[in-house]
Amino acid sequence: MAQLPDNESVAPGTAVGSALTLAVERFVAGGLGLGHDPDGRVVLVEGGIPGDEVVVEVVSSKKRLLQAHVVDVLTPGLGRIAPPCPEVERGCGGCDLQHVSSEVQINLKTQIVVDSLRRIARLSDVQVRAGQSLSPFAYRTSVRCAVDRDSGRLGFRRARSHQIHVVDQCMIAHPLVEGIINDSLFPGANEVTIRVGAVTGERLVVVSGETEDYEVPDGVTVCMTRSHHARGGRKHGGRRRGAPDGHFHDVVADHRFRISATSFFQARPDGAEALVDSVRRALGEFDPTTDTLADLYGGVGLFAAGLGARSGYLVESSGSAVADAKVNLEATEVKINRSKVETWQPASVDAVVADPARRGLDKDGARVVLATGAQNVALVSCDPASMARDVAFLVEGGYELRWVEVIDMFPQTHHVETVASLVKVG
Repeated sequence: MAQLPDNESVAPGTAVGSALTLAVERFVAGGLGLGHDPDGRVVLVEGGIPGDEVVVEVVSSKKRLLQAHVVDVLTPGLGRIAPPCPEVERGCGGCDLQHVSSEVQINLKTQIVVDSLRRIARLSDVQVRAGQSLSPFAYRTSVRCAVDRDSGRLGFRRARSHQIHVVDQCMIAHPLVEGIINDSLFPGANEVTIRVGAVTGERLVVVSGETEDYEVPDGVTVCMTRSHHARGGRKHGGRRRGAPDGHFHDVVADHRFRISATSFFQARPDGAEALVDSVRRALGEFDPTTDTLADLYGGVGLFAAGLGARSGYLVESSGSAVADAKVNLEATEVKINRSKVETWQPASVDAVVADPARRGLDKDGARVVLATGAQNVALVSCDPASMARDVAFLVEGGYELRWVEVIDMFPQTHHVETVASLVKVG
């Protein structure tokens, strides 16, 4: 959490660096515990979970709100465990929930979704359920790493710092990703994104910054960003591409997907498959062989292809993702439109799946969904607050929220995916 400027209004007796003892009452968005100081001010606690009695250090102080992090646990809350990854003890800030058991993590995330629907959408009688259980470790097939400027080794930001923590292991990274983290050097680079196909075994890295004599394991494709270039060799047999126009493949829902270096794709294939399954349930009676589908913010075609849609529309603004979607959906009659959803001319369809970025549909995206007249809508969201706001727009426009499924795509972190099922009323 960022330290506030010195000129902020500081609450008396709660200066930055001071210690407080408090009880953590509940879990809130961002993976934070919430408690109160002796004067009743709200304290957001990094590293706190409900039921904790903790000593915290204040890192920012305003008149009505304090931010702090745990320095000592006096009484542990339900589900508190010792972080299983040794990198946490060494200061790695890549994961923020390693101190919580997997079972309690999903419960806490589900409660955040319930709270968001009640607080933002004014919906309190909604079925919110946990989705398919996914492996809590060794799952990420896409990882963005910082680069240590001195050694060229890969790592992540330290907790509450911009400093780079070089890692010897990463317990949430897929083994193919961890192998690249451990056996690569990128001197001079700023950032490296690692992407692998869990099923195909294909491996690719996207490098930002000028790097000399990078080293990667055999068979890894190296792609450079357009604004930077590499000087020198590519040791250990890596295949170098120019601008990030390389691609890899992975398999989800029995479909082989082409994914370009800069195209978005879910960061774990089993999670992507869980999302496809959840969306299939959310769309109710939708028949992909006869009904039309609008796949909005459709990316490379995960949902259109995963659902087996024969006809309809895919709308996506990314050029690389559109190129991938044309390959991934070439056997269908789905019309692929390179456009922002908000400016797309809506067509009448039987069903809509929308998977917007973190900011959600917002009013303009919701307007497009409503204009399709779809009987069933599946809303995929990566932010509970955005999801709740978008649900409110759609409910106001004539839809009923049937249920929300919470899919813990990213265990050990506060991030969560949801699928909301909505049906047109009347």
